[in-house]
Amino acid sequence: MKGTGPDKNEKYPLNGQKRLCFLKNIIINPNIVVGDYTYYDDYEDALNFEKNVKYHYDFIGDKLIIGKFCMIAPGVTFIMNGANLQLNGITTYPFSLFGIILTVGILLLIINISEILN
Repeated sequence: MKGTGPDKNEKYPLNGQKRLCFLKNIIINPNIVVGDYTYYDDYEDALNFEKNVKYHYDFIGDKLIIGKFCMIAPGVTFIMNGANLQLNGITTYPFSLFGIILTVGILLLIINISEILN
C-alpha cells in the first residue's frame, strides 16, 4: 500500500511536534514566500522563524523566497539587503537609511571627528 505523506497545508506535519512545521503555513510577512513542504525546526517554537530574518525592512522591498522541499535547521539566520552598508565612502554609517543626505559640512565634521579619534 502506498503512503500519501503529510498534507502540505498542515502547520505541524508531525503529530504532537510543535517545534517542526511546514513553513509556508506559519509565515505572516507577505515579503517572505515559501514553497510547499519546506519545513523548519526550532528548539523553542517553530513560530519563531520570522525573528531569524534580519534587516528585512518593508521600505526596501526585498523578498525572501525559499523553494519547495527545503529544510531549515535551528539557528539559521537570513540576513537581508537592509544590512548592507555602503563601503565606498568615508563612513559606513547608514545616513541614507535614516533619510539624511550628506553635505560637505557633515562630511567635514566626520573627517574632523575621525582625525581626533585617531
